[in-house]
Amino acid sequence: MTAQAVEESEDDQDEREREFAAVIGLEVHVQLEADTKIFCGCSTASTTEPNTNVCPTCLGLPGALPVLNEAAIDAALKLGKAIDAEVPDRTRFHRKNYYYPDLPKNFQITQYDAPICVDGGLEVRVEGDSREIGITRAHLEEDPGSLQHARDGRQTSVDAAEYTRVDYNRAGIPLMEIVTEPDFRSPAEVRGFLSKLESVLEYLGIFDAGRDGSLRIDANISMVPEREVGADGSISAEGLASANRTEVKNISSHKGAQKALAYEVTRQRNALQRGREVEQETRHWDESRGVTISMRTKEAEADYRYFAEADLPPLEVAGRAKEIEIPELPDARRERFAREYGLGQEAASKLTSTKAVADFYERMTAEFDPDLAATWVADEFLGELNYRDMEIEDVDSRLGEFRRLIELVDEDELTSKNATTVLREMLDEGEEPESIIEREGLGKAENEEVSAAVEAAIEDNPEAVADYENGEEGAINFLMGQVMRETDGSADPGSVNEMLRARLDG
Repeated sequence: MTAQAVEESEDDQDEREREFAAVIGLEVHVQLEADTKIFCGCSTASTTEPNTNVCPTCLGLPGALPVLNEAAIDAALKLGKAIDAEVPDRTRFHRKNYYYPDLPKNFQITQYDAPICVDGGLEVRVEGDSREIGITRAHLEEDPGSLQHARDGRQTSVDAAEYTRVDYNRAGIPLMEIVTEPDFRSPAEVRGFLSKLESVLEYLGIFDAGRDGSLRIDANISMVPEREVGADGSISAEGLASANRTEVKNISSHKGAQKALAYEVTRQRNALQRGREVEQETRHWDESRGVTISMRTKEAEADYRYFAEADLPPLEVAGRAKEIEIPELPDARRERFAREYGLGQEAASKLTSTKAVADFYERMTAEFDPDLAATWVADEFLGELNYRDMEIEDVDSRLGEFRRLIELVDEDELTSKNATTVLREMLDEGEEPESIIEREGLGKAENEEVSAAVEAAIEDNPEAVADYENGEEGAINFLMGQVMRETDGSADPGSVNEMLRARLDG
């Protein structure tokens, strides 16, 4: 090999060395639906009054003892079944020791070496590709309180604050921490996983996405040379061990997770390509500025000095897990919708994206043709909600009105085009469909009116008529447009087409 060839080979190697791949793992903290906190009888209801849902136990006062909430155990076991996790014969709680203003006891009751669920997984589809994300463990713990960073009496970001207030209403809220394997290779995969996980939790009835702070994400990111990543996305333990891990905290949404990780991946890649090391640290995601900010060096496990929680005995849960029943989950419901209602995979996926959407669609199939119901729920209804950044829960009290709109279309009292106009007015103005139809004159045109419009279109457009008679099919579309314009879109397109052809072919 010539010296030039050796030099070029070394340059290629250097270029490969500069290419890095992201390795991401998540710790997802999910607020479980329960009426009371995990270790006391305080309410979990949301309130704007700070430090009101508190008692000696969740305030960590001397002599107060924890009593485990049974509903939290059942919720964890349901999730374990949903992610096909193993439930050990025995689980127990530990104390995780660290000082922080929102942790009044100076330790958190959590689970350490005997979590309630281990070795599960969740299948995720991203851009047509499907693969399983491993779930290392899921364990129960109590939530700390919440910190409110303020300046001049107003809430602000942590780095701009003059002082911090502490609200202990959240202290003791039941949490499930779900820890994944470092199986993610892109921020888009993370967003897809969180969406799927949230859907599963809602189907199980153990999670309410509408609660403030109900889902919080900590993400661990390492950058490794691309040569360390296999074709299937796998990475060796040695490759992981050689890379410093950065934790990003304060992520509270799917979209926020994708943005935070995209920023952090870019930051770390740029540093490595410039020959700088990535520090092992904990960083704060500032959503308002779209950046991560260094908070502190990353703690090691030994720093928390775990030891067994003496006031809570070990629990034998394997037998109880066998008795727990779970409902039909999103994947199973999607396949059933495709099979039972003849839907394509895209429509079936949209219609099972949340339990509320799936329930609404299934109610509509009991009254209307499944295809008609799918078109109006999946395409029209959800499309208009998404455009307005709304969820079906935002209009839960008005679902009867949307059912009535589908009924008007089904009974041929309203054209599809005008029904879309009515739907938009319903969402924007909050009116019922009949009042919009009456005010805007959107009711379906009578046959006499349509017949007159057909005759006028034929009489006023002799060139289009001649083109049709000469075999140009496009001419019929032009004539239909004239009729629809004349009737303000209130004529049924199918009927107009039939009337025009009957008149021209007669």
